[in-house]
Order: sequence, then structure tokens, then C-alpha cells
Amino acid sequence: MDYEKRGLLPEVATIPSRPQRPRHPIRRSRVIRVVALGLLSFILLAQWQQLWHTERTAPRLSVSKLEADLATCKKLHTKPKDPAGHGRETNARYGDWKPTLIRNATIWTGEPVEGTSEADARAGKGWAWRQGDVLLERGLITKVEAKISSDSLPKDTIVYEAAGRQLTTGIIDMHSHAGVDPLPQLDGYADFNEASDNLTPWARAMDGFFPLDPQIEVIKSGGVTTSLVLPGSANNIGGEALLIKHAVGPKDGRPEISAEAMLADPERTWRYMKMACGENPKFLHGSLTSRPLTRQGESYEFRRAFEEARAMIQRQDDWCAKADSVGVENMDEYLPQTIALESLSAALRGQVHVNVHCYTIPDLEAMVDHTNEFAFQVRAFHHAHQTYLVPDILKRTWGGRFPSSALFADNMYYKTESYIGSKQAGKTLYDAGLTPVYVSDNPVLNAQHVVFEAAKAYHYGLPYHAAMASVTTAPADDLGMGHRLGKVKPGYDADVVVWDSDPLSVGATPVQVWIDGKEQFENPFELDKPIKEPMVPDAALAMSLDEAVEVESDIFFTGVKKVLVGDKDVEDSGDAGFNVSISKGQVTCVRDCAAEYEAAVSSGAKVIDLTNGYLHPAYVGFGGTLGLNEIDAETTTDNGLNPLHFSRAIDGLMLDGKKLQDAFKAGVTRAISAPLFTGRQTHHGTSVGFSTNAKNILDPDAVFAEDVGVHYTFNEAVRGQDSYSAAFGKLRDVLMATGGIEKDLLPYGEEAFLKRVIELGMPLALTIDSADQIATALRVKGDIDALNTGWPLRLVIVGGAEAHLVADELAAHDVGVILSPLQSYGDTWGARRALSGAPLTNGTNIDRLVEAGVTVGIGLREDMEVVSLAFAAGTAMRNSNGRIDERAAFDLVGRNILAMMNVDKQDGDHWVVSEDSPLEIGSRTRAVASGGKVTVFA
Repeated sequence: MDYEKRGLLPEVATIPSRPQRPRHPIRRSRVIRVVALGLLSFILLAQWQQLWHTERTAPRLSVSKLEADLATCKKLHTKPKDPAGHGRETNARYGDWKPTLIRNATIWTGEPVEGTSEADARAGKGWAWRQGDVLLERGLITKVEAKISSDSLPKDTIVYEAAGRQLTTGIIDMHSHAGVDPLPQLDGYADFNEASDNLTPWARAMDGFFPLDPQIEVIKSGGVTTSLVLPGSANNIGGEALLIKHAVGPKDGRPEISAEAMLADPERTWRYMKMACGENPKFLHGSLTSRPLTRQGESYEFRRAFEEARAMIQRQDDWCAKADSVGVENMDEYLPQTIALESLSAALRGQVHVNVHCYTIPDLEAMVDHTNEFAFQVRAFHHAHQTYLVPDILKRTWGGRFPSSALFADNMYYKTESYIGSKQAGKTLYDAGLTPVYVSDNPVLNAQHVVFEAAKAYHYGLPYHAAMASVTTAPADDLGMGHRLGKVKPGYDADVVVWDSDPLSVGATPVQVWIDGKEQFENPFELDKPIKEPMVPDAALAMSLDEAVEVESDIFFTGVKKVLVGDKDVEDSGDAGFNVSISKGQVTCVRDCAAEYEAAVSSGAKVIDLTNGYLHPAYVGFGGTLGLNEIDAETTTDNGLNPLHFSRAIDGLMLDGKKLQDAFKAGVTRAISAPLFTGRQTHHGTSVGFSTNAKNILDPDAVFAEDVGVHYTFNEAVRGQDSYSAAFGKLRDVLMATGGIEKDLLPYGEEAFLKRVIELGMPLALTIDSADQIATALRVKGDIDALNTGWPLRLVIVGGAEAHLVADELAAHDVGVILSPLQSYGDTWGARRALSGAPLTNGTNIDRLVEAGVTVGIGLREDMEVVSLAFAAGTAMRNSNGRIDERAAFDLVGRNILAMMNVDKQDGDHWVVSEDSPLEIGSRTRAVASGGKVTVFA
């Protein structure tokens, strides 16, 4: 041991080395097993530690939430079925009101007689009005029979005597913005476009719906009981719509004032979505840095959104399948869900009825392609002005159900997408096996009169039964409510309307409306109209008269029943009618005209045989932009705005466009148009009077008055430039100053025209709706008249929505009113007190004005109304309770306007020949005379 301590070692002998075998040898396989066992132990330990750590730091998945997700799986894979009506004991909206028996009605049930084949029904066979009674009980139609015995009725039944009047189901408007774009239009309630993004499937119209929108009651007064309220069309995917009935609060049979209480289907069987193609989204959202800038970009936006929704569907389906396989308690994640994609995913699953705002052929074709790529249906294309050109494209839509076309009857000049529309679109689509539906797009059109769109569709050739269906059964089917709405049939919701005349006739007005069996109007105003049988459908309306030939020789008409041209009306009560001879555009003989007939035949003159012929004055289009604009939304087709410069319309005339051609064919031979101020329905400058059939301004008869009147605007538009008080103050000052000017003025300057207003009686036309601003204008007139300049100020009010409130004052000041349109629906603050007419109000604006002795005309709020001026005059006559006769009705759209604007009437040079009264649905224009020239339509 001492050696070791000192580091000294003993000497050791050197022995040669050799390999030594271990005492206990280890096999290689045993080593491998040991290593593997160690690794496995390590892995198990690591996993145990991880599980132990996880259990200590995170809770387990909620079993109740997983079970709820599994229940959601069932909902995701359940496609709704149209809710049944037959078999219900009561309507879910029934509020314990008394039964009602509607006795002695003329009923349109909404379906042909039993046993009619589908082909025959589509051809118009089996349809008829039927005499009978209708019983409303527990919110349902329970009986529709020829005679319902009083003995079978509950003792508290209310009996309503229809006295032979027409009864239909409630009208259904499948495209409305009522409640989300309330009237009058105020920024605080404008909630119809969630324009913050182009793709907003998550937006819900219900969340912005205002039940107290005054228009809801007005719309109902037109017989509309149900509306699909859609988001706007600013976005490619705008969001979800809601289907409402126009019953608001306890007075209408609802327990509360809410959107929930107004839902047409409380169970919410179907959901509805709005999408939009074309101009609106690309103009609102498109830029060099944002999509969609073009329709190509729109197509991508749609496909991207559909792709994301489809991917979500796949993730959900995978989760549901796994949960069903391994048990929900063994799932390691919840069901994938996101609000952003829920609605769109539901649409691709077939749980949402998709409605698409889509006009043009490329838009339609792209959307049809999308339906096939992503396997979803489109229930209807809305606006759809070009669908009549491509029915085969529509028939390629996925799902085997052809989409309907939700249309206007004749509103087609407002944008490029609509410009090539056709008034015969409904007929063309129907002939191709497709379904036209007519809508309001309220407030674009007043939904109170949406049934009139169907009436005009019939006028333009759609079969009568299809026109009736277009606002009843067809939209009900599109909405998935075809077993509850749209027919007068046992088991259906008790939404019915009794009309004062055929609902497809001019001026047709409800006498009473029931929603879910609850009477909606207490003490309604009823117009004094004779009770007539429904109109007899005229198949001849399907034959268009498109060939226009200008005839230079004499013309001879036979079968004329009435002549209203000249100072004395001529009428024939016989069946054959009488003759009228025309030479050089002038009426030369009325009655027998034998000599003229012989001369006509011998000279080879044209002889035209008429059925119930009318020879009547032509119409004057006033107040729109005729001749100054061709496509409303396209600035390049427009004369432009004049907020700062006073100008003459004659210097901006653009003639021979589609608007003017359609106007002429409708019997509007002359127009008076003024330059725009800051937009449509505003005016600033001098108006021009011109012929609608002129080719250009150099035609000898193109212009009949270079400067008709001086126009200014004092409606809401003036507020963009000035205050009301400042604007009226300036008008007063400039009129007063101009009256005393002695110096020479520029002949076509503003001062020169105002001097003619003051000293020569040139009309001063002020565009105003508000009664307050009209009253101020009358005060200005009084101030100017007090100057004794030699001529009372010839003042004309254009617009005049609230003129009835100052009717007596207007008459006292000898101020005329050109209502533009005939019946305002209170869309602006200055028009909010407009009268809606029966059954809500005792008369309309025109009735009050005529009673007061005011000279009244009917003008154009928008150019689309030009083809319906005669119907406007007919409505004023039929609904006037005798205040307006037939001659006076024609004067509303002719003589009265010319008189107010101080224009020579020249009635003998401007006349129209129609078959049947042009003031009624079903008339046909056969000849139009203007300035000695006669155009014949055949």
C-alpha cells in the first residue's frame, strides 16, 4: 500500500497479450429487445406525462355541446319541405277572432277546374271566375262553395256581403324593400344595403326591418298581403330576406309590433337569400384595388364564396360522419361552424331559396354555370330583363326546376342592363314554358299597385290566367308556400281580397282585405263604381302590332264607335259603328261618309276595319327627360345636369331614341322637357316642346315651341345648393329686379326669359312636392303680382304630391298643377302627406284639386311612365267618383298641360285611333297622327 501512496509500483513481468473471452457472453437479439423495450417505455412515459399535463391544464370537451353538435348534424342534412296547408286545424297566426263568411262573391280560386290537364291549364283551359261563398275560420279558408248554409255557421260568424264583386287571394309581391328602405326616405332608417363588403351572406334583412314603415299599410291597401323583403342589390351576395304579411300589431291581429310577428311562416320552414349580378356590385365595390371591377371579377367572387361554403360543408359532413361512427363522446373537436358562412352553406345544402338580381345574358349564363358547378337552385332571376331572349339558358339551371323571371311590365329605360327589355317579355317567357312573376322592387315602383304590373303584362300579351298567377300562385310556389298562399282553397291561409272591379282592370281597388281571416280595414272608403262582371280574356292581345307604316295617302276607318277629337264628341250606340275619313292627317268626315269612301276606294286609299274603334286626342309627355336622355343611369346618353348654369332644353335635344319611339307608339305625339337641375325629377332652364316622331332637330316639324316655360326646382334637391329660404328669396328678388330692367338683354339669357315671365305671361314652372314650399311659392306670386307689371305671374306647380293640402289657395291664385306622377306614394319628406286613396283615404290628390277648381294635368315623374299615360288618365277617371268624365280624362294628359304652359293646342293635327278605349286595359293603338302625318300599326 505504501508504494501506491508514494507512486511507486512493483516491477511486473511482461506477458504477451491475447484475446480474452468474457466470462458471461451476451447475445445480439437480447440487446435489441432491451433497447426496444427502453424506447417503448420512454414513449409511454412521455405520453403519460403529456396526458397528465393536458388534463391538468385544459378541460375535457363538453359532452352536452358535442351532443348539441350531433343534433345540428341532423338539421344540416334535412332539406325543408313546403309547409302543408291542408290538414291544419288552425293557422299559427290565428288570434281568436270571429269567423267571417264572405257571401255572393265572384271568386278566382287560382286553379283550373278539377280534371284539367297540366297542358290544357297552361293553354288557358279550365280557368274561370265562379260565383260562391268563402268561409274564413281559425285563420284558414275552410269552405269555398256555391252556397254555404247559414245553419252550418258558428253563431258569432260575421257575414260580409260581396254583392258579386271579385274575390281573389291576397297579392304576393316577391321583390320588395318595404321596412328596410322605409318611406319617406330618411338616412336614419336606410338599412337595405350592407355595403361594407361585397359578400355579406351573413346579413339579415330582419335585423333592419322597421315594422312601423307607413308604406306597409299603404301597400296592403292595394291588396298586397305578403311580401318578400330583400336586402338591396349593392353586393354580389347581399344576405337573407324575410317573408312577411302586412299585418302589424294588435289592430291587425298580431300580438306585438315586431318583425317576428309579421313572418308569413312562423316556423320559418324556408329561408331566402338575395344575390346580385352586374352593374350595381361592380360599380359600388370595384376599383383597381378591390373586386369586382368587371363581370369577370364578379364571377370569381361568387365562385370563391361558393368554394369556401362548400369546403365548410365538407368539414361538417366529415365531422358528422366521424361522430356517428366513433360516438360523439370520443370526438376531439366540436362541429366546425362559422356565422360568416352559415347562410351560404345552407343555401348550397338546398335549405335556402336563392333569388338573384340578374339582368343580362352574360350575367344569367355565368350564374347558371355557377349553379351547376356548385349544385344549388335559383328560384327566380329578378329584374331579369333579358331572360326572354335566352330561355334555353335558364332551362340549364341546376336542379331540374326552371327559375322564374321576376319582372316589371314596362319599366326598362333606367339603365343599360334594362334597356333592351321588352313589354312582351312575360308572354315570350310563358310561351317558352317558363314562369313570369311581376314585382314592385318597392320603392322603385309603388307596391300598392303591383297588381297593375300584372294587368299591363296581360295588356302586352300574357294570357289572362297567367297574369293573375304572376302575382298570386306563381310567387307562392317560388317562395315554397304554394300549399298555403296564392289560392282561394280550403286549408290555405285566409288571405283574401274583395275588389271593386276586375283586379286586372285600370284603377282596380280593394274594398276589404283579410289576413289570416282578420279584417284589416275598419270603415274603409269605397269608391262609387258599378259592379261589373270580370273582363273577358282577349286572346288577340297576344298578337303584336309591331309593323309601323307611315301613310301619305288618305285613310278610311270603319267600325268607329266614338270620336273625341274636336269640340263635340260623336258616339254610336250600334254594333257596327260608323266611318271616319282622313285626308292629309285631318278628319274630314264622320258618320256615313259614303262619298269619301267611294273616293278612297277608287284612289287606292287605305281602308282599315276596326272593332270598337276610338278616335281620340294624342297625349303630351311632360316633366320627364324625354328628348334629353335615353338611358337614365348612363351619363353619356344624357344632356347633363345644370346646378349652376341656366340653359335651354332645345340646345340639348337628342331625338329618335327608343324612349321616343315607344312614346309615339303609345300615342304620345308631343313632349315638353326641361333641362335637369341636380338629378332626375328636377328642372332648371327653359323647356322645349317637340314632336316625339322627329328624327332630328332640323326636321321641319321637330319643334313646336323653342322655349315653353322657365323651370326651377324647389323640392329637396335645392337643399344641395341652398336653403329653401335662400332659394325662394333669390327667386323673389330676381323676379322683382327683372321686371324693372330697361336695358337690352341677351336674347337667350336667364334675365331675358324672366322678363318674359314678368311682362308677357311666359309660364314659370316650379318643381315642388311639399305643401309648405307650394305655399311659399304662392306668397312669391302674390308679391310679384302686387308689382302690377301688366301680367299676373303664370305659375305652374310640377310634382305637387301635397298640393291637396293647399288646393283652395291654388285655385284662388289660378295656379295649375301637373301631378308627376298622378299618385305619389310619399317617398320623400316633402311628399310624406300624399294621399294613398281608397280604402285608406277618401280620394287622392287629383280628386281634391279638381273639387277645388284647380286645372290639373298628369306628367311624368320618370320617363318609364310615358307608355302608360292613358292608363293614368283612366285611373283618375274611374276612381274619381264621377268628378272626371272621359273627355276630362283625356284633357289631363293633353289639353290641360298645353293650356297651363300656354301652348297652342293644335288638336286637329294630333290624334290616335285605338281599338277599345285607350283608358282601359286591352286597347290597341292602330294609328297615330302628328303634324299632318299618319302612322298605321299592323
